Amino acid sequence: MPKALCIIGAVIAVLLLLVYGLDLAMGFPFNGANATMDIGMVVCSAILGYLSWATYREQA
Repeated sequence: MPKALCIIGAVIAVLLLLVYGLDLAMGFPFNGANATMDIGMVVCSAILGYLSWATYREQA
């Protein structure tokens, strides 16, 4: 079960990175409402992705 949670966390991180990265680059989902929020969410999703990957590797 913990490995599945790591994979789910990584998938969520990729989805958040995609959504907020697109908003930052093209203004697609949220019409570029707030660039500061987009940058913060991209950084947070990268951190979540790294933590998920590191935890998955530790369990293997």
